[in-house]
Amino acid sequence: MLDINLLFKIGGAGILIVILDKVLKSSGKDDIAAITNIAGVVIILLMVINLISKLFDSVKTMFQL
Repeated sequence: MLDINLLFKIGGAGILIVILDKVLKSSGKDDIAAITNIAGVVIILLMVINLISKLFDSVKTMFQL
């Protein structure tokens, strides 16, 4: 079953990325804002890849003989 805490982590990371982006762009550091956006997306993708890996493991154990 999907853990609700993981959804909150992903949502919190997204909110943090948006806040960092706004602060860095308002201070004129657009290049660092882009780097933080990319890093945030990579972190969230790693969380999702971990979930997909667990899904494939459970499907594999379900269909093993």
